[in-house]
Amino acid sequence: MINHIHVPANTPGDPTRLRQLGWNEHFERHVAAMNRSQDRIGRVVSVLRNRFLVTDGRDEWLCAPAGKLLHSPHRDYPVTGDWVLVDDTVVTRVIPRRNLLSRGESGSRGNLSKAVKREQAIAANLDTVFIVCGLDRDYNARRLERYMTLVHNCGLSPVVVLTKADLHEDPVPFRLEIESIAFGVPVVLTSMLDDRGKDELESRLGEGQTVAMIGSSGAGKSTLANMLYGSAIQAIGEVSGSVGKGRHTTTTRELIRMPQGGMLMDNPGIREIAFHENGHGVESTFEDIRELAGMCRFADCSHEQEPGCAVQQAVRDGELPQARLESYRKMKREMQYLADRRTKSANRIEKERRQGIALLIKDMNKRKK
Repeated sequence: MINHIHVPANTPGDPTRLRQLGWNEHFERHVAAMNRSQDRIGRVVSVLRNRFLVTDGRDEWLCAPAGKLLHSPHRDYPVTGDWVLVDDTVVTRVIPRRNLLSRGESGSRGNLSKAVKREQAIAANLDTVFIVCGLDRDYNARRLERYMTLVHNCGLSPVVVLTKADLHEDPVPFRLEIESIAFGVPVVLTSMLDDRGKDELESRLGEGQTVAMIGSSGAGKSTLANMLYGSAIQAIGEVSGSVGKGRHTTTTRELIRMPQGGMLMDNPGIREIAFHENGHGVESTFEDIRELAGMCRFADCSHEQEPGCAVQQAVRDGELPQARLESYRKMKREMQYLADRRTKSANRIEKERRQGIALLIKDMNKRKK
């Protein structure tokens, strides 16, 4: 609920207050190059239809987009977390972002014939992304792999947060399982009953830091926000006794000033983790497979049936789960399709895919001889 909105005077802004919101040298350099000293600097804390709630660290006020923003490319339209230039109550420019957390539009995952053509921006200018997963029916290691790939693909740092640890007498095996697939990614067990994990997460919410939470509906993001804040700031639904799950109530993305000094963003639940563009996210998430691939006999090994494949040998030895390899293959196919769609038609991609399979079979038969 937004209360006490003030329209401030047309002044550039207090540097100290801006730094508390995450302002740094990156944005300073870009603003200096714009030569727009008459405009006020603010950060978008929420997007409300065709209006933006903007703050300068002291006041919050509603702004409308300038006409040129309405006709700008979809990716350039302001999103929650953006730094913007404001003339009175009109957002005139988006200051170039440090990063953007985004995904492919809904309805595109798992159907390569419907290529991801449009990017859905989630948040801008983040320091960390909490990937929230409940230790109830929400728990799914393969889905967490997709979330980590999505975050890595955007050049961001993930932290896996396993909520509802109190549902289990010993939740540690869940953490150990995710640690075995989340190379270099912190994994934190949390519980609202005893504030477990709070200290570990608070260290990432210091002054000037911005964190976004993503996860499935009902994963416990709003409850986690309340625990970190120390009081109820996000509404949560009644918890079901059968599944230990609260009804998801977050419908908008809003940056919340936290008592630790940073900013936290809750997000509506994500039902579909679709990718928008090719990147290095798969390699970062599947570092174990990448290292094994370096020991394969053939440099172009597809890890299917080639002799001397270290990846397949690891599966046979029980060192690499077959399900993880299948997850890797699936995401690699998606990334390759996205890369091809930048320059090729769907028909051409399908033709090349079939030709590639035929050549692979022919090559495998030769190698067996």
